Amino acid sequence: MVEVKRCDWIQGKPDYYVHYHDHIWGKPEYDDQALYKWLILECFHTGLSWQLVLSKEAHFSEAFLDYDYQLVAQFTEDDIQRLKNNPGIIRHEGKIKAAINNAKAFMEIQNEYGSFKEYIWGFTDGQQVVKQTDDHLTRSDLSDTITKSLKAHGFKWVGSVTIYSYLQAIGIINDHDLACDFR
Repeated sequence: MVEVKRCDWIQGKPDYYVHYHDHIWGKPEYDDQALYKWLILECFHTGLSWQLVLSKEAHFSEAFLDYDYQLVAQFTEDDIQRLKNNPGIIRHEGKIKAAINNAKAFMEIQNEYGSFKEYIWGFTDGQQVVKQTDDHLTRSDLSDTITKSLKAHGFKWVGSVTIYSYLQAIGIINDHDLACDFR
């Protein structure tokens, strides 16, 4: 049996986290609905553990209507109250409102660029940034630039550390350890 080598940080994590590492993290994502999904989850991740957020992903999916940003953009105050009372998700009012606001901003970018994919991947000319060292970064010039642009487009609850994690989640940045088989 061949032993699979993974990033050091994934050791001892639950199966759903290992699945995320093996099949999602650092893998290029081009579907707008999935790009919105990971943006929502990363915004909820701010100040909390990613393991906590991933453990609640199925509840987030249900609460945010399978991450249908067109529907989320139409959420009302009643929906905000419903989400604040949902024990399956992180019930932070600011983050809930940001998810709704960001759905609207997301669609504005789609209107301007043709798709969110064209916008977000345009920062790297469609190329993946692949880690060349075993340093563990939490932000970069790229995440700073994208954060500034997102904020200019009206996005909320986005900072450079959050956006760096987002870029890892959607594969624009591949930060797998150099010895990792999933690089």
